[in-house]
Amino acid sequence: MDKKLVLASSSPRRIELLKQIGFDFEVIPAHIEEEKVINLNPDELVKKIAVEKVISVSRKVRNSIVIGADTLVYAENKILGKPGTEKEALDMLLLLSNKWHKVYSGIAVLDTETQKLIVDVEESSVKFKGISEKEARNYIQTGEPMDKAGAYAIQGRGAVFIERIEGCYYNIVGLPLFKLVKLLEQFNVYVF
Repeated sequence: MDKKLVLASSSPRRIELLKQIGFDFEVIPAHIEEEKVINLNPDELVKKIAVEKVISVSRKVRNSIVIGADTLVYAENKILGKPGTEKEALDMLLLLSNKWHKVYSGIAVLDTETQKLIVDVEESSVKFKGISEKEARNYIQTGEPMDKAGAYAIQGRGAVFIERIEGCYYNIVGLPLFKLVKLLEQFNVYVF
């Protein structure tokens, strides 16, 4: 491949996942306003934000394939992004307690030369065990939930709250690898 691969994200989890499958890439964080758009469904919202990220970064690079992603948690008809305060994190964790919720990740891939853009979304379901307010507060004190959609990290200490998942584990982490690889293949970018 003669085009450079660029990840439009500073997410340590997305960076680690792309490294895990062996891609050589550059990280250029997208600087966009991730405003909450009330009139969009969660799957449409994550796709919209992923597209905004690749477009933002595509203006800074040439001869590149740019990857953008956005993840959110959807529970009880509420979109849960990253908590802004410990109180928001507590409210999110207690909302998720003993219930199923959905995790949506939008992925956008853009070729900066041809302007070919492909966008898709992955949906997974997660069942939380019942958690007490004390457990939630103690988890928040670790700092782990504060930069995670839905205020938990399935790949971290938050794993102890997860009773069951349906769908792609990596989607819940923040980058659905199987779907991403299928999209990249449409740009002649291959893992093997």
